[in-house]
Amino acid sequence: MIERLELTEKKYNEIQEELMKPEVVSDIKKSRELSIEASNLEDVVNCYHKYKRVLRDLEEAKVMVKEVDLKEFAEEELERLTKEKEELDKELEILLIPKDKNDTKNVIVEIRGAAGGDEGNIFAGDLYRMYEKYALKKGFQIDVLNSIDGASGGFTLIEFMIKGKNVYSFLKYESGSHRVQRVPVTEANGRIQTSTATVLVMPEADDFDIDLKESDIRIDITRSSGAGGQHVNRTESAVRMTHIPTGITVFSQTQRSQIQNRENAYQILKSRVYDYYQSIEEEKAGAERKSKIGTGDRSEKIRTYNYPQNRVTDHRIGFTTKQLDRVMEGELDEIIEALITEDQKRKLEVNSED
Repeated sequence: MIERLELTEKKYNEIQEELMKPEVVSDIKKSRELSIEASNLEDVVNCYHKYKRVLRDLEEAKVMVKEVDLKEFAEEELERLTKEKEELDKELEILLIPKDKNDTKNVIVEIRGAAGGDEGNIFAGDLYRMYEKYALKKGFQIDVLNSIDGASGGFTLIEFMIKGKNVYSFLKYESGSHRVQRVPVTEANGRIQTSTATVLVMPEADDFDIDLKESDIRIDITRSSGAGGQHVNRTESAVRMTHIPTGITVFSQTQRSQIQNRENAYQILKSRVYDYYQSIEEEKAGAERKSKIGTGDRSEKIRTYNYPQNRVTDHRIGFTTKQLDRVMEGELDEIIEALITEDQKRKLEVNSED
């Protein structure tokens, strides 16, 4: 571990020197990339400095213990410093886990009603409100980019952005199929039904992450459809964008302004294309896939929300809580912390194999 820490500190110092060079200062993209890299290493380096200080103090305490008049004080110091070293060992082990470069990013979330017809759409609406309440509790900002209302409530589709500090690091585990078991409001016989909604969480991409060429994007302007206000079907304000190389298509109709719908569609498209190429890179990186919790694919069943038993189960890590009512009010911290802990554990195992 010491060898890795020494290399990390050396790398950090080299980046700091690079950032001072005039040619780097004038290159916005390069400067930004190096600043992000330095920021990711800073916590490790600061912790390592503290660790080296504790090691020095431990050696001094071992010498003092041999002196009669300092023996009692030195023994107390040895006990305190040994405990501090053990805590720093654990902290450094976690800090040395390779960082996900997207952890600091905002996210774009897409929720779709899936199996279960109207009930799937209603559940999609419940999930949206769950994430909305979670975002507000964390002090994040949430903006709806596009939505299509369900005929009986909820959403056939809703896409929204959540902005804040390290949002992706918390919500990146939410992609997949979410299953609900309950008696639907649309069920006259009171039978429990199983329905699903899919969630896709993508890191917000910016112009530094991916360069979308205008020639690669086809834009179609259409009339809005479905619920959405008096302007629906009267003005051609809806925008469909297609990224020709990948075939990825997005649609935005929430705003009255065609310009705003174009901006929202472009924002979603950029993140979708970035996420697409990221997944290809992950497929090539075996270690990353090996340590990852779930595939991140919208078709993977990740969680069940059982209303009769007030139970939520995350199938990827075998985690269960009997507080579904609180979870639906945005109390997601317990589940997310369990996922983060398991993620760190798996990455530590991969690192130790390497």
